[in-house]
Amino acid sequence: MMSAPPIRHPAPAFDVFNVYFERIYDPTMHVVFTLDGEVDAGAMRAATMRLVASDPYLRSRFAEVDGQPVWEEIPEERWDGAFVLVPAGGDEPLHAPPAPLDVRSGPQVRVNLYRREEGDTVAVTCHHGFCDATGALTLARDLFAAYRGIADDPDFRPAPRAPYERSTDRVLALYSDEERRQALAEEEPFIDRWRFPSEQTGRGTPRVASRTLSPERLGRIKAFGKEHGATVNDVLIGAFFLAFQKIRGEHADREEPRSLLTSADLRRRYPGLYEDAPLTNLSIAYEVTLSSGEGGRLEDIIGRVTAITARRKVGSPGIAAILFYEEIMAGGMPAVRTFFDGMIERYRTSGNKNPVFSNLGVFDPGDYLPIPGKGGAALDIQDIQYHPCTCWPYGFLLIASTFRDRLTLATAYEEGPYSTAVVERFLEYADGYLP
Repeated sequence: MMSAPPIRHPAPAFDVFNVYFERIYDPTMHVVFTLDGEVDAGAMRAATMRLVASDPYLRSRFAEVDGQPVWEEIPEERWDGAFVLVPAGGDEPLHAPPAPLDVRSGPQVRVNLYRREEGDTVAVTCHHGFCDATGALTLARDLFAAYRGIADDPDFRPAPRAPYERSTDRVLALYSDEERRQALAEEEPFIDRWRFPSEQTGRGTPRVASRTLSPERLGRIKAFGKEHGATVNDVLIGAFFLAFQKIRGEHADREEPRSLLTSADLRRRYPGLYEDAPLTNLSIAYEVTLSSGEGGRLEDIIGRVTAITARRKVGSPGIAAILFYEEIMAGGMPAVRTFFDGMIERYRTSGNKNPVFSNLGVFDPGDYLPIPGKGGAALDIQDIQYHPCTCWPYGFLLIASTFRDRLTLATAYEEGPYSTAVVERFLEYADGYLP
């Protein structure tokens, strides 16, 4: 008797491109929770498995079938890797990121529970091909909600989800053909103008580096922004640019325009449009091009940063990026692979790849609390850190996040191609440029 074919769901362009970005960085992401006590490992494992069972995409793998990208549901016996208990003495997830997640094997979440005397650490891992940073945080919220439900009722199961909208069709539907053509015409092509200093090309050992600033420092950053009509995000972009310029030490960088990429979440631009699609890729990137001259200060460039980001907040943000990806996808997977071949070749021949900065915003502990501990005592969250995609030359990514008024700057990189000393010095420079 023949078995039934696996259930498959279409994988949209944003998913496909974020899978294929594996050619320039590791798209695995981790949300790391430091707790002040011990969770019930059995309940956390059950929460993980039942969460996977509840979502058709979580219980899938990315595949290409007959030339079409799909999310293909996998049998339950292949879900075991979704939960890993790391005993005391195992690797810490604070300096080296947890292992990558294989998007082509599935499932699309892995929960690592690290046993520590001072309290457990829980790392929720997913892949950018499956969802963006907002989706990863939502996934972590869903995990703790399921864990809480099981603590109250051992038979609790998360409400099952039907297949939900993963494409950007809903955004495109808001704009006329003329508005789409105008958005494309107004979009300037990305030009790679510089890169983070590297020791060599190739691969190395994954590492995480971060710097956390006090609530008082965040207060000064906010005050500086208010004085200059800028958001905290604008201030961070400006400091990132100046630190990148300083770590390179290239005179030409002070004379010619240089660019960085930053991100925007389409959920904020189109609130409510994807409320029924919680675990998706809905982030787009745009370019910020600046020059500062010799001895550039944050005060000298903040006005230009603010003007660029303000302009991006009006009009039709994201439409050009959506149309660009959709046009390539219209040529099928061979066109996608050709696009990435060309991208890699440009990086190889020029040696340049603009850096990326992303501000993930404020991590609200209320999204995850209460967390019942083993034996029923309520646990508190001491910290939430986000480990971004791990980069090697020529990519470089810095993220910012805020937890209980503590601002953290973090990057994940491969040591060998990149020098840990240089990365740490870069974080020192970024810290130094902030108020």
